Amino acid sequence: MTDTPQTSIPQDGAAAGAAAVSASLAELEKAQRREIDTPSSQCLRFGPDQALPLDAGGTLANWQIAYETYGTLNADRSNAILICHALTGDQYVASRNPVTGKPGWWTMLVGPGKPVDTDRFFVICANVLGGCMGTTGPASTNPETGQPYALTMPVVTIRDMVRAQARLVDHLGIETLFAVVGGSMGGMQVLQWAALFPERVFSAVPIATGARHSSQNIAFHEVGRQAVMADPDWRGGSYLADGTRPSKGLAVARMAAHITYMSDMSLHQKFGRNLQDREALTFGFDADFQIESYLRHQGMTFVDRFDANSYLYVTRAMDYFDLAAEHDGVLSKAFLHTPTRFCVMSFTSDWLFPTSESKAVVRALNAAAANVSFVEIDSDRGHDAFLLDEPEMFRTVRGFLTGAAAARGIAGPGGA
Repeated sequence: MTDTPQTSIPQDGAAAGAAAVSASLAELEKAQRREIDTPSSQCLRFGPDQALPLDAGGTLANWQIAYETYGTLNADRSNAILICHALTGDQYVASRNPVTGKPGWWTMLVGPGKPVDTDRFFVICANVLGGCMGTTGPASTNPETGQPYALTMPVVTIRDMVRAQARLVDHLGIETLFAVVGGSMGGMQVLQWAALFPERVFSAVPIATGARHSSQNIAFHEVGRQAVMADPDWRGGSYLADGTRPSKGLAVARMAAHITYMSDMSLHQKFGRNLQDREALTFGFDADFQIESYLRHQGMTFVDRFDANSYLYVTRAMDYFDLAAEHDGVLSKAFLHTPTRFCVMSFTSDWLFPTSESKAVVRALNAAAANVSFVEIDSDRGHDAFLLDEPEMFRTVRGFLTGAAAARGIAGPGGA
């Protein structure tokens, strides 16, 4: 989920220009493919004797998890913060993405002197299970066949993702995380961490998220999945083995999803009904409006950094998430007697994960007698606000981590 600036491709450009664009996209595709099995980041590999149990049944053997770290782990290993990424994110939270060349997706929050201060904290961010940036997912090569897993990989859940991250944290020798922080699907992982491993999470910051996926959100995801599967090049999920890619279907899925990340106000302010590179309507089906051109750009750039089957798997993991269902339908039971301190945040214009979802989590935490604070941030930027320049969010995270660090007996974030 990113707010990517619009770029315009000249309609009357020379053939050489079109060829250059095609070559550039081909290079992006090659780079993305390389990252699937041999990521540029750090990568921890597990053999058959370290198989990962999955909620769908059975285990995943010979799997790997790709991750980045920032800062220094202190002597007693008490200053580690785990950042959990959202649906289309990756481990490059505060470092250059090797495929796109763009800066990390949360550099406004994570870095030296930032609220998640890498001068004070040891920050970990891992690509989720089912992803396509180095952690085992449907695009990964199945060592038993030498072919991509495709749909032969079991469906994964948020809980599976968290179990995989716990293996990484174990490997790093960290018994208790100082904090787990994430927004959207990352926030789901934060809540799952706190429920599954309460003694291992000193503090938790779930942002713009909920304890389950709503029927509306499941519906939007299904539209996206059907767009991918309707593309003739999807080939029943075996497109990589066949040398094809369902680019058109995945682009449409991304376009539909991106609308849900913004608010009506932000769309109006950014685009209105402004025309794209023209003075009058064409009375055709080209991109007359700037918003149409913007969405097409979003779809086109997305397919060159993300795998279509991974999109199916990760959206399904979000759909299956229902923390209360694991506890007899009572959400407060998920947090009963928890020692974790929480800071829950929502945004006023977020209609994908509205404030009511965060308040339901807060009520459950209160019923469980948990230590919890809640902030609703006034923003007109929709769900994507958690990734953008929102000073109140930064102040809240900094203040919460400062207090939690004092309680933990470690140095809090520096800077102003």
